[in-house]
Amino acid sequence: MGAIEDEIARIEEEIRKTHYNKATQGHVGRLKAKIAVLRLEREKRARSGGGSGPGYAVRKSGHATVALVGYPSVGKSTLLTHLTGAESEAAAYEFTTTTIIPGMLSWRGAAIQILDMPGLIPGASTGRGRGREVISVARNSDLILFLLDKTHLEFRSLLAELERAGIRTNQRPPRIVVTSKERGGVEVHSTVRLTKMDAEQVEGIVREFHLHNADVVLREDATPEQLIDVLAGNRVYIPAILAVNKADLIAPNERPPILHQLSPTKVLFVSASREQGFQELKEEIADALAFIRIYVKPPGQPPDLAEPVILRRGNTIADLLQRLPPELGASFRSALVWGKSAKFPGQTVGRDHPLADQDIVTVVVQRGTKA
Repeated sequence: MGAIEDEIARIEEEIRKTHYNKATQGHVGRLKAKIAVLRLEREKRARSGGGSGPGYAVRKSGHATVALVGYPSVGKSTLLTHLTGAESEAAAYEFTTTTIIPGMLSWRGAAIQILDMPGLIPGASTGRGRGREVISVARNSDLILFLLDKTHLEFRSLLAELERAGIRTNQRPPRIVVTSKERGGVEVHSTVRLTKMDAEQVEGIVREFHLHNADVVLREDATPEQLIDVLAGNRVYIPAILAVNKADLIAPNERPPILHQLSPTKVLFVSASREQGFQELKEEIADALAFIRIYVKPPGQPPDLAEPVILRRGNTIADLLQRLPPELGASFRSALVWGKSAKFPGQTVGRDHPLADQDIVTVVVQRGTKA
């Protein structure tokens, strides 16, 4: 493993020393591809060798899981305790939390699992401070909540650790398709004008991944980093929000410099110990998770407004049926919808109809009755 780390460090130093311009961007792109391939090899060796130590067993529950990510001693444990009522050991020294502590936040009918994890430190992506285990939990979450305080504002360093581990926050997968083939070399096709790399640079990056025969189709003006992400194939794309804790200790004149340092990311100021800013934080969590509430209306009865079915934006009637008793899906004929997604009250729709927040739905079954 040491040889791989040394080679990565050598290439990173070469990138830092290379003056980036149009003439060198192809060379830099290939160097970044080499680093990605080396990291894949490092992870492969770690898995074959039994990993870097025991992992954290976390059973996901609720409608979504939020991973608390931050440096040691920024108040993650206090936030979990006051936000969910779960007891997480806390003290004023580093590495207090030595395991994953789950808590459950109830918000407008949704059950949101919050996970307090050990703080990340520099080198976490290579296993330092049990970083790999922590990052593996973050990779499997539905949302990352970054927590900082005014003495730990190195947000980009946190992002860098996650990025090295293949986590992309607030991004979408690149619209690039790479298909290997038996012969014919590397052929590059694009449906848009490429301004960030040319076909020769694309081919050079692809070959660094030992793909010498492949079709590459780019449906967006992608960067070399986006192409590398697709070729690496182990990237995950997770929404994230950022909060600065201990806001009660931040003077009004200290906030503008903090906002400038963390720009352009939106920043929430909270005080976990005083439960300040919790309302906005909960709203941001729910919005980032793209929750929508669907109220089921049995035929001839009022809708159940007390217990909505929690879905995500873009979900359809078919997704709703998966959360209802199986017999409704098996005998489904149509659905009646009242709300924002309906063209008119009581519109008859099929399985592929996309739903909106606070829609009311009645399921119509095949035997001619409504359920």
